[in-house]
Amino acid sequence: LMTPRQIVNELDRYIIGQENAKKAVAIALRNRWRRRQIKGKLRKEIMPNNIIMIGSTGVGKTEIARRISALASAPFIKVEASKFTEVGYVGRDVESIIRDLMDTSVALVEREKYEEVMDLAEYLANERILDILFPNNDKKDQKSGSEELKARQERTRKRIRKKLENGDFEDKIIEIETSDDPTIGMQVIGPMGMEDIGMNIKDMLSGSLPKSKRLKKMKVADAREVLIDSEASKLIDQDEVVRIAKERTENDGIVFLDEIDKVVGNNSISGPDVSREGVQRDLLPIIEGSNVNTKYGVIATDHILFIAAGAFHVSTPSDMIPELQGRFPIRVEMEKLTTDDFVKILTHPKSALIKQYTALLSAENVELDFNSASIRAIAQIASDVNAKMENIGARRLHTIMTTLLEKPLFEHPKKGEKKIKITAKVVKESLNGILEDQDLSRYIL
Repeated sequence: LMTPRQIVNELDRYIIGQENAKKAVAIALRNRWRRRQIKGKLRKEIMPNNIIMIGSTGVGKTEIARRISALASAPFIKVEASKFTEVGYVGRDVESIIRDLMDTSVALVEREKYEEVMDLAEYLANERILDILFPNNDKKDQKSGSEELKARQERTRKRIRKKLENGDFEDKIIEIETSDDPTIGMQVIGPMGMEDIGMNIKDMLSGSLPKSKRLKKMKVADAREVLIDSEASKLIDQDEVVRIAKERTENDGIVFLDEIDKVVGNNSISGPDVSREGVQRDLLPIIEGSNVNTKYGVIATDHILFIAAGAFHVSTPSDMIPELQGRFPIRVEMEKLTTDDFVKILTHPKSALIKQYTALLSAENVELDFNSASIRAIAQIASDVNAKMENIGARRLHTIMTTLLEKPLFEHPKKGEKKIKITAKVVKESLNGILEDQDLSRYIL
C-alpha cells in the first residue's frame, strides 16, 4: 500500500485543494495496513477512526471517494445515505450496505484469481479450439499402436497450433458448446431486505438446476474469450474466493456514506424526518460493530472503515444523534473554492474540463485553444455566479463551459474552420448577456 504522502500526491493529480481532507483519508487508508502488521490480541482492539467530511456541494467530497476507490486495493463501496429507510418503512435497510460490500469484495478477489489462472486458461482454451479445428477421430487406430500415424497427427497438430498462434484462424467460424445458467423468473415482494432474500433463493435454485448446454457458432477470436472464461471458472476454487473476500471485507472494507446530511433532521416531527432519525439509529450498530447476515455467511463490521460526507446546508453535524456523532471522531471541514482554485481545476487535473472539451472537438479534427486570460475570465465568472446565487462549487464550471462552447459543439463539423481560439473577450461576449439578466442566469448558469 502507498504511504500517506504518496496517496495525497495521487489525489493531487485529480483534486485541487482540500489538503486536510486528503491527509485524513490518506492516514486512515495507511492505518488499515499498519493494523494488519500488528500481532497478538492488540490487533483486534485497534478500531478504525471513521471520518466525516463537511462542506458545500461541488468542493470535492464525492471526487475524493471516487479516487480512493481506485487507490485502495480493498473492498470499497460508495452509497447514498438518502436511499435508506428505517426498519418498517418501504425501502432498503442499512444492512444491505454490508451485503453490497461483500459482493464487491467477492468480485474483486475473483478478478485477482482470474488473472492468476489466465495464462493456463488461455492455453486450455486454445487446446479446445485446436480439438475443434483438428478433431482426433482415429482413436481406434491409435490404440492399435500405429506409431507412424501418431507422429503424423502430432506434426499436423503442431502446424495447426502454430497457425492458430499466428492468428491465421481468427475469422474462421467454429462450433462450440456453451453452458447457460437456468433462468428463474421470480419476484419477491415484501418488507425491507426482501430483495436480498429473493436473490438468495434464485442462487439456491440456479445451483440445484442443471445448466443447459447448447452449440453455438462463432469466430475463433470470439470463441477464445468464451472458452477462456469457461476454463478459468473451472480452475478457481470458489470456496477459497469467498473465504478471502470475507476476511478482506472484515479487515480492509471501506464504506463511503455520501449525502449523510439528508438523514439528519432539524427537529421536525412530520414528513420524511420521522424516518430520518430511524436511519441514523439503524446505521449506529453497523458503524459501531455488529454481525450482518449475507449469502456468503456472517460478516463482522467492527473493523470496516466508514467515511461520511455531507453539505449540511439545512442541518449541522450536531443535529445527528449523539451516539452517531461519537462514531465519527475525525471531522474535516472542506474549504470553499476560490477563483485561483477554479483556474487550477480547469487546467491542472488529468481529467480537467478544458482537456475534456479539447478532446471532444479533436474528434471533429478541430483544435480548441484557450489562452490564460480566457481561463481566468471563466474562473472569475464562476466565482461571481456562486457568490450571487447558490454556491455549487466546481459544478458551476460545467454549466459555464457548456454555455460558452454551445455554438462550436452544435455547428461542427463544418468546412474550413480547423481552429477555435477562445479569448477573454469571447468569454465575456458569450456570457455577459446572461450574467446581466439575473433571472436568466439563475436558470442557465
